[in-house]
Amino acid sequence: MRVDDFDFDLPRHLIAARPLEPRDRARLLVVGGGLEDSAMLELPRLLGKGDLLVVNDTRVIPARLVGRRGAARVEVTLHRDLGGSRWRAFAKGARRLKLGDRLAFGEGFAAEVSAKHAEGDITLSFDCDGTALHRGLERFGSMPLPPYIKRPGGGDPRDRVDYQTIFAAREGAVAAPTAGLHFTPRLLAALDAAGIERASLTLHVGAGTFLPVKVEDTRDHTMHGEWGVIEAAAARRINAARARGGRILAIGTTSLRLLESAADAQGRIAPFAGETALFVTPGYRFRAVDLLLTNFHLPRSTLFMLVAAFSGLERMKAAYAHAIDARYRFFSYGDACLLYPQR
Repeated sequence: MRVDDFDFDLPRHLIAARPLEPRDRARLLVVGGGLEDSAMLELPRLLGKGDLLVVNDTRVIPARLVGRRGAARVEVTLHRDLGGSRWRAFAKGARRLKLGDRLAFGEGFAAEVSAKHAEGDITLSFDCDGTALHRGLERFGSMPLPPYIKRPGGGDPRDRVDYQTIFAAREGAVAAPTAGLHFTPRLLAALDAAGIERASLTLHVGAGTFLPVKVEDTRDHTMHGEWGVIEAAAARRINAARARGGRILAIGTTSLRLLESAADAQGRIAPFAGETALFVTPGYRFRAVDLLLTNFHLPRSTLFMLVAAFSGLERMKAAYAHAIDARYRFFSYGDACLLYPQR
């Protein structure tokens, strides 16, 4: 399909710069046979006993670093852990960097440019690894917010909490699974009381999720890979819920992509550990997911393509037009929608 098919106009003032407080005050647009304006706190009412939420428990690391190459300022965002001391990273002005350039990010925390890649990013080899590298990121890094959220050069300390879901447990993401940002202890308690179950998986979201689709046809786009894990116990829990007649609700596109990557033709989930580069566009046959809770996504993005595949392109265009008219808040810190599949 043409990438232009997934375009729409969004007023800038609808892009949320901060999350609501408390987070569960977010609005929820239910996209089924019609459109229903609801709220995240109504989610227990919209689901049924025995339904199961699948959440992503990845934890975002402070992967954005500002350093110096001599007198020049350099900003990098780590996006893929290569093991040991090496990370692939996007760098502003990457073309000006040379192999062997040394970037100093703070006292005792520096890295060398050890590779440049055709994709436009670089590999950094830090002077430390393991716990010391983690401490350096915690001390000198800031949260890797998407480019449409503007912050001062050093970042905003509030985002250390705001850009982390209640489920965050396993470090490795450089972007938040934003559908999970709406959940609070109050909402989880209400879901538990309604008999709605929960299982966790891990997909370490990469900064590639924000990269624009630069081709004209979706068939020519190469999806970024991300590391994910579904433990055997979680797979059994998901399969058991479906066998009992419960619906599987993916909390976010990250959960959906990993579930679909691990599913067989009948929709049964197998334990999984590896990379997924699943690119979902209209025409894809979903096997593992019955419902999807997600935020509102950028035009022409792979995420909007995914929701269009799930619920239908025309239905999603109508839903987004309604959300714009009704002044829903968009993108990472914005409101949410509950999507039923296109039949």
